[in-house]
Amino acid sequence: MSTICIFGDSIVWGAVDYEGGGWVTRLFIRLGKDFEIDVYNLGVSGDKTLNILERFEFETKTRIEEGEEAILIFAIGINDSYFVHSENAFMTPSEEFKTNIQKLIDRAQKISAKIIFIGLTPVDESKTTPIPWNTDKSYKNENIKKYNEIIKSICKEKSIHFIEIFDKWIDFDYQDLLEDGLHPNSEGHKKIFETVKDFLIQNKII
Repeated sequence: MSTICIFGDSIVWGAVDYEGGGWVTRLFIRLGKDFEIDVYNLGVSGDKTLNILERFEFETKTRIEEGEEAILIFAIGINDSYFVHSENAFMTPSEEFKTNIQKLIDRAQKISAKIIFIGLTPVDESKTTPIPWNTDKSYKNENIKKYNEIIKSICKEKSIHFIEIFDKWIDFDYQDLLEDGLHPNSEGHKKIFETVKDFLIQNKII
């Protein structure tokens, strides 16, 4: 029996998917039905890599029973990449972000051999520079891509599974998959769910 723990931010939590409850909820329903796998949604709105570092080990160990196989999925980084205008700096400097990702992998490998990082999603900059609900913050695709590439590079170096989202979405009218310019809408969450589900099956992770 396997248990999947998925860590991340509001996109993992399922924000603004008013139809399906988010891509993780869709995964929970599908994998529970077809594979009898438990899926835990451990997304917290606003979380960054430092927040995940502080909580993922405890939250994983409290959900994995002795003898069970843990699959750890991380979908984190977009909140590290935003620019804070009042500080004239990124929320998490790129070097610190790189260190955080490396630490996440090192610690996760002590729990499981099955670790997956999901790439970041692009934004509609016309709605995110700045974001209306906090005009001190801006999300830009060039910055998101930079942080996405950091994750991808470290995963390649450490032989960790990485699911590309950014490059695949940026090549078509991805704005139609976003609710508010930042968070995926129901169709966007459905697309992420299908991508993750297919990856897990095709790579024999489940």
